[in-house]
Formats: sequence, structure tokens, C-alpha cells
Amino acid sequence: MKCKNNVKKIREAKLMSKAELSRLAGVSPVTIDRIEDGKDCRVETKRKIILALGYSLAEKDKVFQE
Repeated sequence: MKCKNNVKKIREAKLMSKAELSRLAGVSPVTIDRIEDGKDCRVETKRKIILALGYSLAEKDKVFQE
């Protein structure tokens, strides 16, 4: 199942590397790759990425589209 998201767009706009995002979010760089490729991920992983990108959980729709 494809998970529509703006993770790559937001990360690049913040001039953040995949390695940096993975470190801030506490997930592996491979996980960031998979999410940017549109693969599905757990809610907990989405939560970590949203916060690592500097968004609040209330703004989750700016990062992940259902």
C-alpha cells in the first residue's frame, strides 16, 4: 500500500540529509528511504518523523496524507 507523504519535499526544503532526519527521528536511514518511496510505516514511526521535521502532531496532515 502506498503511503502518500511530503517527507522528502519537507526534508529537502529544510536542507536536511536522510541521515540527519533518521538520527533526529530515531529510525534507520533505510526506513526514511522506504517512507520517501511511499511505502507504508507504523503510526509510531510517522509520529517520530513528524516531530523530527519540526511539526506538531496536530499538523500531521502536512507531512502524511491519509
